[in-house]
Amino acid sequence: MALYDTIGQTYRSTRQPDPRIAAAIHEALGDVASVLNVGAGSGSYEPPQTVLAVEPSAVMIAQRPADAAPVVQAVAEHLPLPDKSVDAAMGVLTVHHWQDVPAGLAELRRVARDRIVLLTSRPEIVAKFWLLADYVPLAAPFDPALDVPVDRLLALLPGARVITVPVPHDCIDGFGAAYWCRPEAYLDPVVRAGISIFARIDPALVASGLDRLRAELDSGRWDEKYGHLRELDTYDVGHCLVVTDL
Repeated sequence: MALYDTIGQTYRSTRQPDPRIAAAIHEALGDVASVLNVGAGSGSYEPPQTVLAVEPSAVMIAQRPADAAPVVQAVAEHLPLPDKSVDAAMGVLTVHHWQDVPAGLAELRRVARDRIVLLTSRPEIVAKFWLLADYVPLAAPFDPALDVPVDRLLALLPGARVITVPVPHDCIDGFGAAYWCRPEAYLDPVVRAGISIFARIDPALVASGLDRLRAELDSGRWDEKYGHLRELDTYDVGHCLVVTDL
C-alpha cells in the first residue's frame, strides 16, 4: 500500500488503459455477469460488469472516476466477500505486489464461481528487457517476494492456461516495459513516477543508468543495438494472462 501511495500520484496521467490490452482481458473474462477487480487501482481495465473493486491504497482509490464500480479498501489476502459471490475475479499487474500470493489466490478461488483472470508478467522475460539488461539493472536479479513466476501461479491454480499479451508500439498504459520502442520516454520523470520497478531500484543506479541511456540515444548507439524495435507493431515484453476456469 505504501508503494502505491507514492507512485500512484501520477497514475491518471501516465497509466491510461490501452484498448488492445483491455480487449484481451475482456475476451478472457468472457460473458460473465459479475466481476470482482482485485488490486483495482484507479480502475484501469475494469469491465462494466464489475460489481466491486478491492484496493489497499487510499491514493489510488481517490483517483477512481465517479462512475466506477464500488470500491473497498482491502487486500487480496482478505477479501470482504462471501464464498462464491461473483462469477469472476480479476487482477491486473497486481500479483507481484501481494504479501502472500498463495493466500491471495486462495481468496480469489473462494469468492469466484466460474473464472479467475490475471494479467501478469514473466520475470525471466522482463529481466532481459533492454532497459533493465543494459541501463538500469535490478539491485537483485530475482526477488521471489516481488517477482512471481508464471509456473508458480500455474501450480497454485490447477488447470490454468496462459495467453501471451503482446504490447503495442504506441501503448498508452505507461507500465514498466510499455515504451519498449520509445526509449526517450524513460528520461521523463513523470513517466518514471508511475512505474513501480523504479521504486525498487537504488536511485543512484537509476541516475547512472539513465545518464548512460541519454548518452547512447544522443550518440545513436541505442539505435544501433535496438533500433529495429522501432519498426515493430507489437512486442512480447513478458505480459500474459493466466486464466482459470473453476
